[in-house]
Amino acid sequence: MTATAQVHDSFAQRREEIRERYLRPEGSRPESSARGLHHTAIVSSDVERTVKFYQELLEFPLVELIENRDYPGSSHFFFDIGNGNLLAFFDFPGLDVGSYREVLGGLHHIAISIDPSKWEYLRDKLVAADIELVEHSEVSLYFPGPDGERLELIADPLGEMYGSTIL
Repeated sequence: MTATAQVHDSFAQRREEIRERYLRPEGSRPESSARGLHHTAIVSSDVERTVKFYQELLEFPLVELIENRDYPGSSHFFFDIGNGNLLAFFDFPGLDVGSYREVLGGLHHIAISIDPSKWEYLRDKLVAADIELVEHSEVSLYFPGPDGERLELIADPLGEMYGSTIL
């Protein structure tokens, strides 16, 4: 067995140990203390560019644009992503926040559930806009947002993953 295969097997074994210890069968899980995800907030380098991308290309309506209460001059703005959920952004004028980087504890990607018929329509819009994307398993589109944030449009319904109900 190669060293890579040994590492893979040890990760798989550890994942199974965690599943056995913590994953409770449906019906025996406690009710969540949360009501849902109110919003996810991402940093934007350009408010108008972000609005054009999310509202005009992806068709997520802009529902609020206010001053950020924590940073004078900064904007805090919100898009409706369905089901009472919001995708939010901040800009920080004059503050060098650098470019998007995947770091420990940072954002990997945001997966947004899309009706299958709308998914195909949005895929075609992304292609027409020359947005580089990767299609996976005929249900997922992965592509960068205007500041490099990783996005996924997934045709699986909320509470399902890879065709299996998990909620």
